[in-house]
Amino acid sequence: MAIEGGGDAGSGLNGSLGRKLRMGIVGGGIGSFIGRVHVTAAVLDNRAELVAGAFSSDAAKSKASAADYFVSRDRAYGSWEEMLAKEKQLPAGERIDFVSITTPNHMHFPVAKAAVEAGFNVVCDKPLTLTLAEAEQLAEIVLASKVVFAVTHNYTGYPLVRQAREMAVAGELGEIQAIRAEYIQGWLRTRLEAEGQKQAAWRTDPKKSGAAGAFGDIGTHAYNLSRYMTGVLPEKISANLKIFEPPRPLDDYGHAVIRLANGGLTTVTASQISHGRENDLRIQIDGTKASLEWHQESPNQLFVRRNGHAHQIYTRDPNASFMNAAGKAACRLPSGHPEAFFEAFANVYRAAFDAMAEAASGRTFEKVATVYPNVCDGVEGMFFIEQSVASSRDDGRWLPLAHRLARR
Repeated sequence: MAIEGGGDAGSGLNGSLGRKLRMGIVGGGIGSFIGRVHVTAAVLDNRAELVAGAFSSDAAKSKASAADYFVSRDRAYGSWEEMLAKEKQLPAGERIDFVSITTPNHMHFPVAKAAVEAGFNVVCDKPLTLTLAEAEQLAEIVLASKVVFAVTHNYTGYPLVRQAREMAVAGELGEIQAIRAEYIQGWLRTRLEAEGQKQAAWRTDPKKSGAAGAFGDIGTHAYNLSRYMTGVLPEKISANLKIFEPPRPLDDYGHAVIRLANGGLTTVTASQISHGRENDLRIQIDGTKASLEWHQESPNQLFVRRNGHAHQIYTRDPNASFMNAAGKAACRLPSGHPEAFFEAFANVYRAAFDAMAEAASGRTFEKVATVYPNVCDGVEGMFFIEQSVASSRDDGRWLPLAHRLARR
């Protein structure tokens, strides 16, 4: 999972185009949370603008939603198929440059596949697809294409996550021996889906969410973070998933142990039924030289510990000598001004925009060893989900977790 280049600060590549990148969105209609997040992140650095959207499969709702984003009604489409077809017919100087996919999981694959085949760059929400087979098919199409494809595992965009990643790959922690990653929530403690709550309804529906519930929704973030921050390859997984609120059809709690290729161990825990917990994603990494700890709800601090030395707290400070190039490049503000969720999300977009600008200028660009999560990371996430579910159904049997497309 090597990452080339230290960071993704504005590199001037957009300037070579002489314009902003034009964004089209699928999803994000009235009442959407993640759609609004994508748009906010994409435009944060003034490098893109939203010009088109299929905000809803309901044409009237799509038109109404367009007004919320100040998108012209004639580019508010009644379906994603219509958007791709009509945008492709526009002159090159007017059509969208990329498509952001912010729908429930079951729509990721058909939209992404069609967008790539139409020649549009893609930024897709996670998980990549509904099934592993879809993810593998999509990856082959993307890798054979000339498009940029990013997956919004947005927690990889935090400055101190990237700081920690560089420290790990540079050997500052020594050999990575143990990783503990967990994402704990409490919002599904009761069966909100039975009360008509939209987010709960689709996330607990196997036809729309996929094979896993909490493990697919947030467990994938914890697993992805362990891979991104250390680069250590997985080998095998043993998982136990549980439904504590039946007749809910998908897991709301789960735990997995992962054997690493270097002999180390990772544990991943995901819960959506823990009272009072909100978005408590945290990770601890133990190496032979030092250990790290980072909490998403306090993202501007990174704890570094070494036996026999005073504990250190690294703060997000782009001017500090202790910060490396990757950490500094992900910062926008001076120290003391908190940077958090939107900025991290925007860092995924910013890195993808650099690649899009290179592609639009006819230059070659990296597809696999990228600072942003790409289609190969998406495949790894789907393999993690499917192997976790399969292991749990077989009483925690050890199953392979080293996918052929895994980033090294």
